[in-house]
Amino acid sequence: MKRGTPSLLCASLALAGPIAGQESPWHDYEALSSAMRDLARSDHASIESIARTMEGRDVWMLRLAADGPTPIDERPGVLVVANLSADHLVGSSIALASARRVLERAESEAEVRELLQRNVLYIVPRANPDGAEAFFGDLDWDRPTNARPVDDDNDGRVDEDAPNDLNGDGMITVMRVMDPEGDFIVHPDDERLMKRADATAGEVGRYTLHWEGIDDDGDGFLNEDLPGGVDLDRNFQHEYPYYQAYAGPHMVSEPETRALIDFAVANRNIGAILTFGHHDNLVTAPNGQGRLAGASLPDLHVFAAEANGDVLSTGVYGTTPDNIRGGLRLRGAQPGRDNDPQSGRRPQVTVDAQDIPYFEAVAEAYGEHTGLDATPLNRTAEGAFFQFGYYQFGVPSFSTQGWALPTGEGDDAPAGGATLEQIALSGAQAVTYVPWASAAHPQFGQVEIGGFAPGAMVNPVNGISDEHGAAQGDFLVDLAGMLPRISIVESEVTDHGGGIFTVEAVVENAGYFPTALRHGVVSRSVQQTMVQIGVDADDIVTGDDKTARIPTLAGSGHRARFSWVIRGSRGDQVELYARAQKGGTDTVTVTLR
Repeated sequence: MKRGTPSLLCASLALAGPIAGQESPWHDYEALSSAMRDLARSDHASIESIARTMEGRDVWMLRLAADGPTPIDERPGVLVVANLSADHLVGSSIALASARRVLERAESEAEVRELLQRNVLYIVPRANPDGAEAFFGDLDWDRPTNARPVDDDNDGRVDEDAPNDLNGDGMITVMRVMDPEGDFIVHPDDERLMKRADATAGEVGRYTLHWEGIDDDGDGFLNEDLPGGVDLDRNFQHEYPYYQAYAGPHMVSEPETRALIDFAVANRNIGAILTFGHHDNLVTAPNGQGRLAGASLPDLHVFAAEANGDVLSTGVYGTTPDNIRGGLRLRGAQPGRDNDPQSGRRPQVTVDAQDIPYFEAVAEAYGEHTGLDATPLNRTAEGAFFQFGYYQFGVPSFSTQGWALPTGEGDDAPAGGATLEQIALSGAQAVTYVPWASAAHPQFGQVEIGGFAPGAMVNPVNGISDEHGAAQGDFLVDLAGMLPRISIVESEVTDHGGGIFTVEAVVENAGYFPTALRHGVVSRSVQQTMVQIGVDADDIVTGDDKTARIPTLAGSGHRARFSWVIRGSRGDQVELYARAQKGGTDTVTVTLR
């Protein structure tokens, strides 16, 4: 299927959920654990826990690899991580479906078995099991966080202003309040939506918008200190959003995020990372300047969140400038951002120009497999795991929602510049939308409650089709096949007489990716590619060092030649050893003659 095809895949993905009375298409913790154990029954799979959460759940990892000559921890690997943000349940399903597809193909296709003999896939389908489990409770709201109690509103208490289901429908949606000083009006093109009043067009605001709820703690904000506190995909090092909502007390503060970092550092053979979450650089590759596509969020949710926009600058810890725990002037500040530009090299925040073509090629492959050319939403990436994968770990690192919104057909299709809401609603009955209806509010009097159901832009209501899961798994196979693959393809000995020999070796990278991206070289986060000759250093007369290194070797069959003039005796055997941290190893033995 070619990129952009109006797809059977997209048509099979109805939007949002859950629908009352309908069984959830998503795995709770027990169902996910069972599915993982089922997959681990394959001869090519094993399961382990890489962390225990605050509520005592395992963060499961599935390892896919076949028996082969190279130890697993020395093989080029892909790390797949899903459901870092608790509400992105579809990511878990895609990760499981991808693993299932790889194992099915390994049973019937020699090419895939050979891939698993030389490579390894590490799959973490649910990095945030505590947060995800909350979606299987009695009340559903847009919750991206894990179970850590956090003082979200800076008042010295935790989780004291929880959601309130005022209309009793089991969901927290949006609440609009008649207010002559409000900023919002009913959207003139669709009465289900709201828009900011445009004074230049003669519009006057008539509503304020909030999340459905009440001010439980009397601080003037509604639902601002909810249960749970850290979105794991905002808790990593790169552009970490200091002091911002859901970021955690400090970077890598959570047992789940720490476990992922520890696993990556302990398994430097990982040559690519793929995450399923709220950010995208896979459907839309970084642009020519190495920047990601801009954020695209549902207006209703943005407007409702604005009502709590000042919460971090209030509270008992946030009112005095000299209080190091709070104060608006400290929030969002990052050490070094205001430093003298001449004081040293500044952190890289865009994809290196030399690396962009690789991201473009992978994005094209993803589109060809999945047919996806749009995302249901795209959040600004700050502290995301896929950012760590590129900027700190130095490997090709990708993120995607993994599915697309239905877009309607013909006259129903939204025009260019349409909001996410309009795109979603163009799918007609595919959208789980709560019509605005009057309800009593203890502080505001009569209000109206409605809007999209929780998760409407995050999870397709009917889950993912078998076809879509297979397409994601096929892409994963292709991604693993792009990893660097080092080998010694030529070796030659020349006898000069008198016990002097020249030994030459030609090393090739048969994979698509280089042995280190340009940023991996610049950041020194990927070891140099090396070739070693198995003789004493004192026996090398001239030529390359005993352990010769090059920063990187391009892929697609590029080669590098190494040469040593050595002392030896005819008949001696000399071992040549090549290693690329992300591209495996190879050994050849030559005889001096």
